[in-house]
Amino acid sequence: MSAGAVSVANFVTLGRLLSVPAMVWLILNDRLEAAFWLFVAAGLSDAVDGYIAKRFDQRSQLGALLDPIADKTLLVSMYVTLGMASRLPNWLVIVVVFRDLFIVGGFLLATVTTQPLDWKPLAVSKLNTALQIILIAVLLAKLGVGIPDFGIVEILIYAVGATTILSGLGYIVRWMRGSDASEIKR
Repeated sequence: MSAGAVSVANFVTLGRLLSVPAMVWLILNDRLEAAFWLFVAAGLSDAVDGYIAKRFDQRSQLGALLDPIADKTLLVSMYVTLGMASRLPNWLVIVVVFRDLFIVGGFLLATVTTQPLDWKPLAVSKLNTALQIILIAVLLAKLGVGIPDFGIVEILIYAVGATTILSGLGYIVRWMRGSDASEIKR
């Protein structure tokens, strides 16, 4: 991993992070078509920054921290904003935000009180993240661009809710069992 913090990949990631306030503003001002296209651009930037970092050896510790921060900031902000705009049910927003705060808080607590932990995401967490992204994209496409969803939004709402809860419970089980040696970075 390269030590250089100034890289094209990190600038792309920073651009994604800085696009979040614009998306929030667009949604709150009912400019959902623009919010949809900016969300698509943010999603593409996630793929682009990873490709650039790997292809041109621009991986860095800053990028390794900045990328998940940008991703979580984008997703949590979209869920809170779409909830505030009454486009997503409040219960789903609460579950999504609580689980993310729970995981981040648990990780920080474990890091401060014991050895730093390097937990790989659970399979259900990866599925949950994919479903969260798909739900936002489909919802914004429906509301902003007028693409019919054929009832998929409703199904995705419950799928995101279920996988969010399962993911949170999965981390609780992992923490209660304690991390095995392969998960601890010493």
